[in-house]
Amino acid sequence: MSNRGTGAGGRGGPGRGRGGPPYGGGPPRGGPGGGGRGYDNRGRGGPPGGGGGRGGFGGPVIFNEGAPAQLPPRLNDSTQQALIASFKNLPVTPERPLRPGYGTRGTPVTLRANFFAVRLPKGPVYRYTVEITPKKGLGDRKARIFQLLERSPLCQPHLPYIAHDKSERLVSARKLPDPLDIQLRYTDFDGVAVTADSPTYVVSVKFLDELKAQDMTRYLDGNTQSRDYDPLPLVSSLNLVLQQHAQRNGVRVGNSRFFFPSSNATPKIQFRPDLYLKQGFFVSLRPGFKQLMVNVNACMTAFVEPGNLADRLLQFSESSRGSLPTLSKAMIRSIKVRTLHLHHRKKLNAIGTTTARNTFFDCQEFGGKTSVEQFFKKKYKITLKHPTDLPVVDLGNGKNRQWIPAELCEILDGCAYRDKVDIVKIASVRPRVAGEAITQTGFPVLGLSPPAPQLLASGFDVAVDTEMAVVPGRELPPPSVQYRGNPIRANNGSWNIVDLKFRVGGVAQAWWVLALKEEWPPNRGPPPFVIRDNQDQRLKDLVMGFKAKLQSAGVNIPNGLPKLLPIVTMPREFDDPGRLRALAIIRNGLKSTLDECEQRKEPRPGFMLVLLEKRDNYIYPGIKRIGDVELGIMTLHMQLPKVLGDSEHGNKRDQYLSNVALKVNTKLGGINHLLEDNAMKWLRKKKTIMVGIDVTHPGPGSKEGSPSIAAVVASTDDNFVQFPASLRIQKGKEEMVEGLSEMLVERLLLYERKNKVLPSRMFVYRDGVSEGQFDIVIESELPAMLLAFKKLSTPARGSKPYRPTLSIIICGKRHHAKFFATSSQYADKNGNTRPGTIVDKGVTGVFDFDFYLQAHAGLQGFVKSTHYTVVYDENSLTADEIQQGTHDTSYLYARATKAVSLIPAAYYADLACERGRCYLNDFLASDAATTAGGQGSLPKGFLDRKAEKEERERRVFEAAEKAWGQGLHDNVKERMFYI
Repeated sequence: MSNRGTGAGGRGGPGRGRGGPPYGGGPPRGGPGGGGRGYDNRGRGGPPGGGGGRGGFGGPVIFNEGAPAQLPPRLNDSTQQALIASFKNLPVTPERPLRPGYGTRGTPVTLRANFFAVRLPKGPVYRYTVEITPKKGLGDRKARIFQLLERSPLCQPHLPYIAHDKSERLVSARKLPDPLDIQLRYTDFDGVAVTADSPTYVVSVKFLDELKAQDMTRYLDGNTQSRDYDPLPLVSSLNLVLQQHAQRNGVRVGNSRFFFPSSNATPKIQFRPDLYLKQGFFVSLRPGFKQLMVNVNACMTAFVEPGNLADRLLQFSESSRGSLPTLSKAMIRSIKVRTLHLHHRKKLNAIGTTTARNTFFDCQEFGGKTSVEQFFKKKYKITLKHPTDLPVVDLGNGKNRQWIPAELCEILDGCAYRDKVDIVKIASVRPRVAGEAITQTGFPVLGLSPPAPQLLASGFDVAVDTEMAVVPGRELPPPSVQYRGNPIRANNGSWNIVDLKFRVGGVAQAWWVLALKEEWPPNRGPPPFVIRDNQDQRLKDLVMGFKAKLQSAGVNIPNGLPKLLPIVTMPREFDDPGRLRALAIIRNGLKSTLDECEQRKEPRPGFMLVLLEKRDNYIYPGIKRIGDVELGIMTLHMQLPKVLGDSEHGNKRDQYLSNVALKVNTKLGGINHLLEDNAMKWLRKKKTIMVGIDVTHPGPGSKEGSPSIAAVVASTDDNFVQFPASLRIQKGKEEMVEGLSEMLVERLLLYERKNKVLPSRMFVYRDGVSEGQFDIVIESELPAMLLAFKKLSTPARGSKPYRPTLSIIICGKRHHAKFFATSSQYADKNGNTRPGTIVDKGVTGVFDFDFYLQAHAGLQGFVKSTHYTVVYDENSLTADEIQQGTHDTSYLYARATKAVSLIPAAYYADLACERGRCYLNDFLASDAATTAGGQGSLPKGFLDRKAEKEERERRVFEAAEKAWGQGLHDNVKERMFYI
């Protein structure tokens, strides 16, 4: 029985409906027909039975469909063209080029954007700095000090017209007394009496400057004399005003994202026993042509479940293997606690390695060396429940340890979890749901809704429109995709390659297959998909099937079976932390086989297929390092459950093998597909190299002092398919690329070897740079690029210096701009805008040469565009040229049969960075718990904790440098090893 849902959602049959009303199948609370409701009412249905199927996507899919969607007068063609015409009066420079015009290609569409008009204040905005003294011991007390400041009789008269960031910035709609010094007696919580021991702080508010709204108005109007005006000071000041309600009533996580853990406005979603998810909202001002706007977007993050810290440790005691329980480094850094004996709020610094009974410190009050257990018994009359089975925890201020029993620490609500968690499926919502969340939930909790103004700083006379901005967009047509044979036209951003041959087949004289299996305990048999040995018929059938897939697609590999290496049985992970023994066995076996091949003068493998029982956090990156860095063998991985499943999954298996074949051909130097000539004209006018640059940084779980990894990829010919990479490590968390000149020279030399000439044009797509760093790219990375050209200006290449014309385009995916179709005629079946949607008016920069492009189809949730900004241009690119060209090139991504969200050059740089992380997996993927010894004093010579930290980070970086060694093996340097 089907029961495919209508507006109320399918009931799931007796089976597996998905989600809850009105968007999916199954009842919202699970039961026989579906899973729990979940975010966006889409819980996954569960057993019993097998009927059900998906509930229908009932009801409207378009946000605010039927409401008028009229473009404002500021966006009519004559006004826009007048702006562009006025730019002709300004000098033309390659740095931060002016918009040369607006794009014209494509079918016009009308869209909504999650931007809301903001009325500027009439009067000036006064900026102040805030200094709090004494600074010693200030730590996390600033937010509480600002709370006490607002209650001060000296501050209260000014509250309606001031806003601040709870740290060091304050703005006012009126001039404040200068100087303004306010003395405060500090307490951690309301209701705690001020005593003689309560610390005293002096808050000094000092005038910085005055900002005039008229200057911003001239800039927004596109006044050419205001081109050099910096809108950021006033924008950031007014951000304080718009965010004031959220700042006082919520929790800020990152930059401009606010969450309200104690509010019932958004549901609490239990993610793990120790984590829950909460929806919040991003809110930030942006200048647009003739209109200041606030960008509001829904977002989600994980919070630590509040409760007693001892209970949290006991939750994980079963996995501690007999030692004292601890927490992950990321969890420790996320937690703030309230002590139950003194009601102080403190950051959790570390989990100790000794118990309260075995942790001693010098205590003059009780006659010398005293245990933590004895101290709390004598001082506070507290008898501990866990003196011997739980570790003490450090709540010190950074210079001195302060050991506290875990049971006397209560985890505060609102502690954002400081590590990556995979919440994509839970956080994904359709456009209509996202739009309603922003307007119906976001505006009230942010204090932006009428009755206006709810803004706490009402004296600024700032008002926010509650209607989303309406902007013009266009849908660009897809290019034709060419395999060997007839061209293919993409449908909804993708295409099918059944029975098609790759445009150019790669070549491998030999290839190997390595199957890995886990060592299973005697009382448990292996799963059914485990390969027993290299004579296992299932292994041979799989390999022959994959070989047939490669050959039918046009890959040139030998007939017959490849070399089937002996099956490697890996020691159990429980007995082999970090899988070091397993990787040593794999490494030694591969080295021996390579030596045998050399002795027999057999060809090296063009690639090695590795069969895994599962994706492993150590084995996968370890093999990538062995192959790419140590032995020079390109590797591909398959997960056995996906290729040795039941016959009913034959289509899925065939698709899986096809996807791997795309990677094989690309690694071997082949060309999977090309674009029609017309789509490549913009790149083939002159000899052109396309470059992608990205940097990846150590995450919250990495060892402190770990390096960042920079990647530069570049095309090698006029097909713009092959993009080999250069990789370097550099100081951690530095976004600008340190070894850029050297890496760019490597890429240009390879291009020269392939083409017998250096390119005359270079297009650089730079990923991972925030808007605030655009100028740093010009100041730091542009000179490195010019230096690379200078290094190649040698007499052997002619008398003229080598100097290609250069364009640099920044690619931004971390923005919060979202675009909503206003009618189903502009949308796909889920309500998303369609592939090829582009926006360059209404919410883009006044003077900047930027645009938002969605080249791909949204697979789940709300599709997101990429924000492209041309920050340097010597090639005089037109709007249509860069927009249509970037869109069409997004169809050239080698390992997929679809357009991708980010232009492949930048996408490949990101992939290369991720591959580089595999080589330093022991540093970057480390999530060892933060523990500290149980003695109260620091080791001699490390009295300064800052110096100790710097020394530790230096040693980690040096160890990472040693592990990195010379980087890539020569055999893979000219290949797309990372794909």
